[in-house]
Amino acid sequence: MYYIYSLKCKDGYYLGCTDDLKDRISRHQKGHVPATAYRLPVKLEFYFAIDDKYKAFDFEKYLKSGSGRAFIKKHLSTT
Repeated sequence: MYYIYSLKCKDGYYLGCTDDLKDRISRHQKGHVPATAYRLPVKLEFYFAIDDKYKAFDFEKYLKSGSGRAFIKKHLSTT
């Protein structure tokens, strides 16, 4: 499975994709991921599981677009 996930960071949000969600979140929380190392603390907000690698990365790309951000804000955001 491939996971598209959103992290709540101290200064906003981070979207990513991985095939090992537990390990990736742990690495983010420990500051081992350059994109979020200076944005700690981070907390998992939501994730999607998709069995097709290419569909997962396409969905991540969509969520990072303007309409994808609007979709998140309307349907998934807790704030």
